[in-house]
Amino acid sequence: MAAVELAPAQIQVFQVLTIVLFAPLVSGGIAHLEARLQGRRGPRILQPYYDLTKLFRKETLVPEDAGWVFMAAPIVAFTCYMIVPLLIPVLTAFPLPLGYMGDILGGAFILTLAGFAVALAAAETGGPYAQLGSSRAMTFGALIEPSILFVTFTVALVTTTDLPYFEAAAVRSSFSEWILPAHLLAALAFFLVVLNDTGRIPVETHASTLEFGMIDEARTLEHSGPLFALLKWGSAMKQFILYVLLVNVFIAPWGLAGSRDLGAVLVAIPILLAKAFGVGAVFTVIDNSFSKLRLFKLTEFMASAFLLAILAVLVLYLAGG
Repeated sequence: MAAVELAPAQIQVFQVLTIVLFAPLVSGGIAHLEARLQGRRGPRILQPYYDLTKLFRKETLVPEDAGWVFMAAPIVAFTCYMIVPLLIPVLTAFPLPLGYMGDILGGAFILTLAGFAVALAAAETGGPYAQLGSSRAMTFGALIEPSILFVTFTVALVTTTDLPYFEAAAVRSSFSEWILPAHLLAALAFFLVVLNDTGRIPVETHASTLEFGMIDEARTLEHSGPLFALLKWGSAMKQFILYVLLVNVFIAPWGLAGSRDLGAVLVAIPILLAKAFGVGAVFTVIDNSFSKLRLFKLTEFMASAFLLAILAVLVLYLAGG
């Protein structure tokens, strides 16, 4: 039986659908594992799908002070999360046509635009907790952006490119490239960035309902119905995208499809899910091993990522990599 070859455009559709369809599954698996580690039965792994279905059937309520930004922000954010998989190696080891349209920094800008849209909608509601969460998210986001920039530049210096596909190829090229001290330090710095951007302990806890400790969760308190469903779905997609960047660019860029064969692309999906669940399990262990930091201590946590990125640059140039 002849192998079925996919067109590049079809593979890119597969990449977007993989993020869109399986992001709630990754979130559900992490929530289930977290509950098990805490001695609870916890939600079902497929619970996020049931929650999204229920929310899409509910009515959308809009605060009195909210305008069109409140309605448009979830759609803008969801669209941004669908664009990023076109730029990063989700399923294939070879670059796809749209993969040349933006580097890893461009993908970070798109994710930042999504976060800004959600924060702007939260600020427009007039709700005190939503505005508090929006203010915190923007404040801490501004503090973590230098770390993201430094990590991006460091990886570009180590691999001589800033395109995610070629960065992953450089790491795959040899084991010596993977164990370069500069690369390991940059990967650790990006690990801390992902820990922050996904709102996990020690930054934030999703299992808590304490408004004073909320950051990302507080921004969506005024949303309901389908708009809230898009925000929850988008949050799961953002988490999955960051996991993909961490494993397919920095840590384990193996198991990707090396050809346009349909079978190779389909096999890459469960391999990607296994790697994502592995990263999620590590974050879950961190969740259950450390206490949440006080808000004024978060700057020190983010500074550690920034210092690791600076150390990676120093090691690269002063210690031969």
